[in-house]
Amino acid sequence: METVGAEKTDADARTGGSSGAGEPSAGDRGAGPVIAGAGPVARPAERATVRLRDGDPEEPPRYAPEWLRLREGADAAARARELLDPLRIRLADPPGRSGGLVVHDLGCGTGSMGRWLAPRLDGAQHWILHDRDPYLLHFAAAASPRSAADGSPVTVETRRGDVARLTPDALTGASLVTASALLDVLTREETEALADACAGAGCPALLTLSVAGGVEFAPRDPLDAEITEAFNAHQRRAGLLGPDAVTVACEAFAERGATVRVHASPWRLGAEEAALTEQWLRGWVGAAVEQRPELGDRAAAYLSARLAACAAGALRVTVHHTDLLALPRPRGAAA
Repeated sequence: METVGAEKTDADARTGGSSGAGEPSAGDRGAGPVIAGAGPVARPAERATVRLRDGDPEEPPRYAPEWLRLREGADAAARARELLDPLRIRLADPPGRSGGLVVHDLGCGTGSMGRWLAPRLDGAQHWILHDRDPYLLHFAAAASPRSAADGSPVTVETRRGDVARLTPDALTGASLVTASALLDVLTREETEALADACAGAGCPALLTLSVAGGVEFAPRDPLDAEITEAFNAHQRRAGLLGPDAVTVACEAFAERGATVRVHASPWRLGAEEAALTEQWLRGWVGAAVEQRPELGDRAAAYLSARLAACAAGALRVTVHHTDLLALPRPRGAAA
């Protein structure tokens, strides 16, 4: 997995813990009323719709909320707005739906996806935020947007659990599934399970900011390519997809009858993003050295030079990502 400062965003929460059932009624969403911008954690007695990974469910959070907040602006600027129009068309009049949109945000982290997307969609929305970290869930709920693009209300609830593997009924009642930087930290099996769940629910998936494997610097350095290659190998450890994620996801969704669109969503980091660039560089080089320890001395000198250029406002970095929109056949549609 990536270290803090490497290629991770709100999907840092491949989360663990108990969770609620499919879309509950208003009276079943917790001990208190669901209000705009806040909501209760689902009650432990409700049936699980996301499963824990094998291992310790109390594993501490891997990514700091400070890192997620630091990168939120770059994420917002990078996400592909070109995918929003086809998504809006699909959401405008889905067959068999009454009431507002129900959006599942997988690995919500601090909630940046909701803050970006909810104000860009029309109509009442109920967001179901999934994460492992209860602090991040609390922050995401408290900082969620209150209204949609047309002024309709936005409400949220939180569910603590591992979003990497969905059970068949996880997306019951879902209108849309969203995530940021989730695909690259999934395995092929988990990606296929996600595609299965979306196909079964007949709901679109907007999966943003998956690493694409490419990094461009200005000025260039002879070690750029070697560090990039080592980082990409680090991303693929333990069967994770890393920079192959979007290719695998496209195949998985298409095999299940979805129409799939992809669009580049690069970070473009300059002098105004120096704080983010510094933290990203430390994590990016650190992961490369963890993968290839023999890079140690050269990588240390490389990092020192890059950080100095960053501090002087003389470094520009483009970190390539890809956004994916999958539009499955609506439930009940002819094959």
